[in-house]
Amino acid sequence: MAEKTLYTALGHFRCRHDKGRRYPVILMDHREFGMDPQETTLWTALCWRLTDRQRAEDFYEQLSNGMELFPRRSFVDCLDRLVTRGLVAKGSGTTDFDALYDLLGGLYVIPISSSLPLKVVTFLKLLCSGTAPGSAAALFRRDRRTEPERHIMALSRCTPLSTAELVRCAECGVPVTAGSQQTLALLYGDQEMTSDNIVSEMRTAAVCQSVTAAVANLYLRKQIIFERACA
Repeated sequence: MAEKTLYTALGHFRCRHDKGRRYPVILMDHREFGMDPQETTLWTALCWRLTDRQRAEDFYEQLSNGMELFPRRSFVDCLDRLVTRGLVAKGSGTTDFDALYDLLGGLYVIPISSSLPLKVVTFLKLLCSGTAPGSAAALFRRDRRTEPERHIMALSRCTPLSTAELVRCAECGVPVTAGSQQTLALLYGDQEMTSDNIVSEMRTAAVCQSVTAAVANLYLRKQIIFERACA
């Protein structure tokens, strides 16, 4: 069976200004990462999408049509460069779910603030990065969440948690009232579970598919972004 691979963008887009020059950066884990115009275009094509390579290339070609991008690498070279730099994540598996969990399992879920001023700023940043106005306007629509999605959002606001850790929270029944220290104690309260093996251990959990699907749906509705831990 052919292996499936999915990609998505990581981090938060910002425009910086320096002596009249505007340039894009990605914020992640309290660090800044610069991007050239071609990287920015491809990152934008993958933002709030969970897609395979062919569809990613289609989105990229739509955005870059008529643009003069330098340096001009091949799509594959630029994509691989962003993966190597840790600004794009990829996951693979023999089924769609295997690929999705491999992609999201180790990524940290970061809720988007519900404050109106921040939404306005985020909306303007999306427009600057090439997002269509109709798509960017989704930020202002009231999000109707399921109970698992509300639980995920509440837990993620208290402490940064990966998708695998959120699966573990659901498995252990961690309440939304738990503080950061209590949550981590419940997640790693036995000698077998560690931050190194939790992604693989949670893959076969009974709630893995439902939690992973809830995380993916929140992301596709622009309620969260993903980050990775930077070395």
